[in-house]
Amino acid sequence: MVPLGDGVVLEVRRIRHEQSRGPTLVFLHESLGSIALWRKFPERLAKATGYDALIYNRRGYGQSTDERLPRPYDYQEQEGSVWLPRLLDKLAIDEVVLVGHSDGGSMALLAAGALRSRAVALITMAAHTYADHLTVAGIKEMAVRYRETDIREKLQRHHGARTDAIFNAWQEVWLDEGFQQAMDFGPSLAAIECPAMIIQGQDDEYGVPEQVTDIVVGIGPSAQAVFLPGTGHSPHLEKADDMLALMSGFLQGAVTKKAE
Repeated sequence: MVPLGDGVVLEVRRIRHEQSRGPTLVFLHESLGSIALWRKFPERLAKATGYDALIYNRRGYGQSTDERLPRPYDYQEQEGSVWLPRLLDKLAIDEVVLVGHSDGGSMALLAAGALRSRAVALITMAAHTYADHLTVAGIKEMAVRYRETDIREKLQRHHGARTDAIFNAWQEVWLDEGFQQAMDFGPSLAAIECPAMIIQGQDDEYGVPEQVTDIVVGIGPSAQAVFLPGTGHSPHLEKADDMLALMSGFLQGAVTKKAE
């Protein structure tokens, strides 16, 4: 449990090697995610790269402090440019590799710009810089399934008493037309200095492929797009082995180049 001031305390998990080398992998979870819902992926990537890792629950998740509800339109900017840098400062972590999924991917983009040279590399999966029609339709469909299927019960295994608050916070802000109109991270992408791998499954039901291509154009030559065939919204869970090989290879080149 890490106190960050202003009454905020975040729950974190750290993976450390006896002889660690290189930057720290920092994992940013999705809107319905948590430390536990990354499953074994952070541990496996840390082992494959030899890097230490930090996985944390944002405000409102796990044992972390409650978040402000309803979520403000700039909640992603707050997480990426305020709370994550503050957490890294508190833990005296300098160089990082940001690994973000979905909402966490968007926050990773914003954090990479805010951290500047401290971000050695960036990997996003299913990130958004604007609200597209697939995202909105997917969230509406999930809201129906939440009411009519056992998804709520499955989420309760991980989120407990916070399940309804987490789900409602996610759908309410994303289905707010004011939020949809206001969300535009495109102008922030030019601040990203590090090599970036922008990943999306070709069957992702929550985002159009233009999300990836627009992000790559916004970042510039240091970014590359990766589309995974036969893959949906969670590549690290659906094709964990492929993702480990892909990310490890990318990071080996990115971090070596940074060191030079």
